[in-house]
Amino acid sequence: MAQKKSNWKRRVVGLLLMYVLMFVGYQYYEKKVVEREQFEMMIHVTNECIRVGDWKCAEKNVRELLKSEPDDTNLQMHMAGILFEQERYQECISYIESLNFKHKDLDYLVEKSNALEQELKNLGVEKSMHFRLEFDGGPSKKDVMEALAVLEVAYDSISNLFDFLPENKMSLVLYEDKEYQGTGPRPDWVGAVFDGKLRVPVNMMAYREVYRPVLFHELTHAFVRAMTRAKVPCWMNEGIAQVIDGSHNNEEHPAGAKPSIESLRKSFVKETDAATVKKLYWFSKRMVEELLWRDGGGPEAFRKFAKCLQDLRELGMDGSLKKHYGMTAQDLLESVK
Repeated sequence: MAQKKSNWKRRVVGLLLMYVLMFVGYQYYEKKVVEREQFEMMIHVTNECIRVGDWKCAEKNVRELLKSEPDDTNLQMHMAGILFEQERYQECISYIESLNFKHKDLDYLVEKSNALEQELKNLGVEKSMHFRLEFDGGPSKKDVMEALAVLEVAYDSISNLFDFLPENKMSLVLYEDKEYQGTGPRPDWVGAVFDGKLRVPVNMMAYREVYRPVLFHELTHAFVRAMTRAKVPCWMNEGIAQVIDGSHNNEEHPAGAKPSIESLRKSFVKETDAATVKKLYWFSKRMVEELLWRDGGGPEAFRKFAKCLQDLRELGMDGSLKKHYGMTAQDLLESVK
């Protein structure tokens, strides 16, 4: 009988131990699942920060991710790029030299960091408070200083209109046409672009009546991206940029039927027909003007428009328009005469 009791106790203890181990194992598994989900969520947020050029956000998140994965070469390469994009060139070079692997992209960052510092030194140009300069070509000091002077005026004007100060510096690339390094081919009607960086052709700086509105226009795009991580409908983006650059105020109503909301929502850059492009831009400007006029067209109207942009990520185009203006994009388009 005593032997049976002893065996029974051993079985009970064994079962209890098994259940305890199963519970601990399950808890450990749950913890790892949660940690992995948190890690993946942080990667998603970091990618969003990088996409919109929020380098301070990106740096904070990548440093946190590196605590969990200190030997992840992809994260290390991102960190080097983030330091470069913040104009911290020597820090970028030192960080790359501390890594235990080589890569052509890291070699490029070292080469480009040294070149940019040398070019700024040769030009005798101090680092700007709001802009990070790059050069793809041979701009003169006069061109550079002129571009910066206009951009600083535009920066102050636009930040006051939207009541918004970007967290990060904005990148300006002065380039020669043949050396354009943007995101793919452009139709002939595109003079300067914003593709995450302000890219302005050097030879345009000789034409004051041209480059001033262009810089205001492209800088507005930079502000729009800084204000929201949403994919902004093209008509909102191009419309507000035209209002602010003031270069298309006297254009007549284009002939023919109105464009569709879908054609106004997607990028205009892929459109090759000049007449269609002109029509898309005209309606974009008029749609944004209609929104601004509803609130008097003054500073409060621009700030309301900025809030509408900021709500795009959560509410979408029509949701944000309904919240702030009580209408859909289609309603707005139909109101344009």
